[in-house]
Amino acid sequence: MDVKSKVLALKYRPVVFNDIIGQKIVSDAIFNAIKNDKTPNAYLFTGIRGVGKTTFARIVAKALNCKNKVDNLCKENLCENCYSISNSNNIDVIEIDAASKTSVDDVRDLIDLSRYGPTSSKYKIFIIDEVHMLSKQAFNALLKTLEEPPSYLKFIFATTEVNKIPITVLSRCQRFDLIRIQSKILFDHLKNIVSKENRKIDENVLKLIVKISEGSVRDSLSLLDRALLNQKNDSNLLKLEQAQKIFGYFDKIHLIDLIENILKGEEANVLDTYRNIYNQGIEPKIFLNNFLEIIFYLKNFSNMKNFNSSFNMGDIEIARLASLSEKIDSKTLLLFWQFSIETMTELNLVSNQNLSIEMFLIRLMYIKDENSNYMEIPKKIDTNNNETKFPNENNNDSSKNVNQVVNQIKFSTQEVQDHLIKDEKLNKKYEIKSFEDLLDVCKEKKEIELKFELENNVNLVSFQDKKIEISFNENLNKNFIKNISEKLLEWTDKRWIIMFSKKTGFKSIKQKNKNLEKKYIDDLKKSSTYEEALEVFPDLEISSVNNLEDND
Repeated sequence: MDVKSKVLALKYRPVVFNDIIGQKIVSDAIFNAIKNDKTPNAYLFTGIRGVGKTTFARIVAKALNCKNKVDNLCKENLCENCYSISNSNNIDVIEIDAASKTSVDDVRDLIDLSRYGPTSSKYKIFIIDEVHMLSKQAFNALLKTLEEPPSYLKFIFATTEVNKIPITVLSRCQRFDLIRIQSKILFDHLKNIVSKENRKIDENVLKLIVKISEGSVRDSLSLLDRALLNQKNDSNLLKLEQAQKIFGYFDKIHLIDLIENILKGEEANVLDTYRNIYNQGIEPKIFLNNFLEIIFYLKNFSNMKNFNSSFNMGDIEIARLASLSEKIDSKTLLLFWQFSIETMTELNLVSNQNLSIEMFLIRLMYIKDENSNYMEIPKKIDTNNNETKFPNENNNDSSKNVNQVVNQIKFSTQEVQDHLIKDEKLNKKYEIKSFEDLLDVCKEKKEIELKFELENNVNLVSFQDKKIEISFNENLNKNFIKNISEKLLEWTDKRWIIMFSKKTGFKSIKQKNKNLEKKYIDDLKKSSTYEEALEVFPDLEISSVNNLEDND
């Protein structure tokens, strides 16, 4: 294909490590590994769509097989191997889409191919894209070859859903998490491409593309292609208003306006703002998803230290969010979130989703009012004085009214206190200093499945502060690492590292109990009591012992 006829995503696709933007740490690590001949049996690249997973895989394949070595990796005057890899016709570099090749038979074909060495290259390389789509049986068939491949064989995996890959496979790969591309880096990249293409585009359009693409290079280049194709001629300047119509985009600043009007109780302005958004062609579900995003940002604004680097928020939106977050309390935001989720479900049941959204917005205004009144009641209590004063005490029925109000306040205060106590219990933080502490917390929090995995399928190797090293058996749940990491963060407010080890480690709780039970049974069989029982019951057998305590 003529280079000039390529879409931008293909035309400007990186061909060497230095071409890759926003992933310098990963690039340097892989470059140094190849240079020092310390490459793993298998690479795993994970990240959102369009950040360079497949591109990395192909560049790694080139770097391993380039005749000029990785230091002089071919970029323009390609060697034979680099040329064939770039054109996807190298017989030693086999690229597979796991979305269409999911069966165990497809993997077995690969394994059969792996028995033959490379023809013209140093390494035979299997690139498997969207590897999480492989079946469980296919993963199992791959394990042995993956763990002990021939010296000439390398695997390179790419996936957007790493949580779907079995732990047994993950532990045999060198994993690299590709991050979203930072806004400034992506903006400069697009600006450079526009310059090379000799086109004219308003910088605000490029900022909009960066915002919509949310850190994806491929998405940003696809959007830029759409924008350029809509220019009547190359000399015209593409402006922001035109680009917004091209992309069908609505600015999230309108959502902030909407929430502010909800808080003010201005129903007419709320509905007008929403209808303007709807008239731009925005579907109710998309609107609601964006609304939920704004609620999330408002709730967590103070905890998001790097908020200004967000891909879908500009400086103006961030400033408005900062101001709005100070005006709205957490309880209101949580209620907004709850009602939004309920409305999302409701949209699947109604024929006119637009009307459902309008009723949802009206309900939010009433929620706001009810919640604010509820929260203000305790503030009227003077905690330093048993007497409570009210404006209408001089009226004839003042005494009765005061008593009623005081009782209401006491009741409301108790409710708030009960709520706070409940929250405190739920949010209690634990000091977990040993494996036994971890089991105790699992028991207290009623995490039965997690406790079962720890007792039956895990062998402790070492336990340190914020770091646990384990081995495991084949029955371990594939989501164990994710589950235990999330719970430890929730319980301790610390991030823990869970490491797999090739060491056997200590016996599992289940194994220890079996050994202890056997010891008790053996000791019991040596006792006089057992011998006396045998005289009465010759067929007597001891099958189990309950309530054992490990005194070792």
